[in-house]
Amino acid sequence: MNTVVAAITYRALLGRRRIVLLLLLPLALIALAVLFKLVGEDDQRTTVLLLQSFALSTMLPLLGLIAGTGVIAPEIDDGTIIHLMSKPISRPVIIRTKFVVAVSLLALFAAVPTYVAGWLLVANEAGIAAGFAVGTLVAGIAYAALFLLLGVVTRHAVTIGVIYALVWESLVGNLVPGARRFSIQAWGQSVAGQITDSPFFRTDVTLGFAVPALIVVTLAGVFWAGRRLRVYSLTGDE
Repeated sequence: MNTVVAAITYRALLGRRRIVLLLLLPLALIALAVLFKLVGEDDQRTTVLLLQSFALSTMLPLLGLIAGTGVIAPEIDDGTIIHLMSKPISRPVIIRTKFVVAVSLLALFAAVPTYVAGWLLVANEAGIAAGFAVGTLVAGIAYAALFLLLGVVTRHAVTIGVIYALVWESLVGNLVPGARRFSIQAWGQSVAGQITDSPFFRTDVTLGFAVPALIVVTLAGVFWAGRRLRVYSLTGDE
């Protein structure tokens, strides 16, 4: 990765209104955990429900969309990516650097708050906090690669990302049998299920499918994004 590209990307994401968007959802998650704790709803069932339905199924996809597309799509839209690509920096290196930046933001704003929320409710009981934190992290890595790719190949990355995260994963995935096999959040839940032994948590996708799927989506997304940026013209045309 390139430290100059990383610094520019961090500054662009954390210095704009996106930082507010990145903070809102994790703060809401922790606030809900505190509220449940205060009203005495701090059992395993409530914790699993909160982390599964809000942290992994709602917060993470939206943060993944903000971070994954935000590291490159705005630069392509406003043309500033042309200045970066005119420098003697390999375009795959640019993509890998922006991918690392997106993953680090998801680790900070998604995985860490997920652990904190779980720990506030049940501490380390049944491995719930750790399990969901790890599941959030690995799913976040795949989301970062997928949404980074979308940010490179289309100007409608946010729209397509919302359709995938909210329509396919949340709606279709809950209504159509087998659809969750093609859901990143379901893969993350499968990983989480291997760490937590809470009787209130069940997964739909086997670990043997989830792990290879996460690896394939991550590697393919980063590789393809690098290839697409490599053929991106300095005139701004693909």
